[in-house]
Amino acid sequence: MSTETLPADTGPTPSGTGGSRTPPKRVEGGVMSKPRGIVVTVIVALLALLWLFPLLWALINSFREYDYTQANGYLSFGGWTTSNYEEAWTRGNFGLHLKNSLMVTIPAVLLTLWLSSMVGFVLARFSYRFNLIMLGVFLAANLLPPQALLIPVFRMFREIPLPLFMSDSGSMLNSFWALILVNTAFQMGFCTFVLSNYMKTLPHEIYESAELDGASVWRQYWQLTMPLVRPALAALATLQFTWIYNEFFWATVLIQQGDKLPITSALNNLRGQFFTDTNLVAAGSIIVALPVLIVFFLLQKQFVSGLTLGSTKG
Repeated sequence: MSTETLPADTGPTPSGTGGSRTPPKRVEGGVMSKPRGIVVTVIVALLALLWLFPLLWALINSFREYDYTQANGYLSFGGWTTSNYEEAWTRGNFGLHLKNSLMVTIPAVLLTLWLSSMVGFVLARFSYRFNLIMLGVFLAANLLPPQALLIPVFRMFREIPLPLFMSDSGSMLNSFWALILVNTAFQMGFCTFVLSNYMKTLPHEIYESAELDGASVWRQYWQLTMPLVRPALAALATLQFTWIYNEFFWATVLIQQGDKLPITSALNNLRGQFFTDTNLVAAGSIIVALPVLIVFFLLQKQFVSGLTLGSTKG
């Protein structure tokens, strides 16, 4: 009698197919082959290097002597020194101008985020007929070029009186209050738009529970909503600090006293009458950029989480 050899068990066969192969498991996060991943990594690294090259080149030249680079060219290496930073800080009077920038930037950022969060809370929490109209009014400030409002704002601030302890000139001109208010006005539209959309993603059930517990509107805003929107506030704080800190247009229009100008104007003090020491200017530019970099690295985690909110929701 002949014996038949049975084939080895190859596992369960998928229903509806005649084969014996099991389908491959789905990889979480998508499938990318190893060669393709290497290519993508190389391309991203090259783009990052191309993007950072001007900053890295300025950083390298800021530690080099001007005479050495003039004699040997900027593609050479050598002539290392740290005197450029000392001279830039002294000649540009960076200590005074950095204090001026911080006295404008920090209050303007805090005031912008506070007012925008309150307006965004009202637009996201309460539904009524003029919601979109109010949001459009706040966004209108971002659609107008600042140059178009230069003369009206200048004349208005010139006519607004202030006590002498708030302004040496007796008006809004030549005072930090002018820069704080104008930056707040121009930045509120964008922040209101972002925060209102962020707050609309919060579950309505938590507000219903808060109302049942007797929480007032202020408590719902301050104790419930504000802790939940910290990632968005951190992301906006980073952006607003960068934009207001680097703002130069309104400072040159509304501030006419040299000792009140922000730090961005201090770079102009590093220019010579007949030639400009580019290595010295590079050192000054690095000094000016340091506060922005410090703020970004301190809020990096919250900044990324605020930008990626809802990116995985389908």
